[in-house]
Amino acid sequence: MALILVIDDDRDVCAVAQDVLVSAGHQVAIANDGAQGLELQRKAPADVVITDILMPEKEGLETIRDLKRDFPKVRIIAMSGMGKQLKSTAYLVTARELGADVVLRKPFGSATLLQSVQELLHST
Repeated sequence: MALILVIDDDRDVCAVAQDVLVSAGHQVAIANDGAQGLELQRKAPADVVITDILMPEKEGLETIRDLKRDFPKVRIIAMSGMGKQLKSTAYLVTARELGADVVLRKPFGSATLLQSVQELLHST
């Protein structure tokens, strides 16, 4: 069992991710933006952080940069589905360059999410 932090301003995405991850035996913390996510990570460091890219307040790319600076060993999954196809791809490429271990384009299935989390947990 691992602690997974999900950072996304879309409550539906958070709820689905939480259901999928809890069903697989993980603990889940939810944050609605990067600032809240970093605060939660400082209080109780997660094994894996799943973050959206486009969010109000503190967006995902900045969040990934700060997570890797403050928690260099944390495993990160970046996800994006907003914006035009080209912009979404560019955001995911940048997320990878900033330290995201896995990038996922929304929408993706629960099996893809679980597989990505399991791979990261087994690679640490």
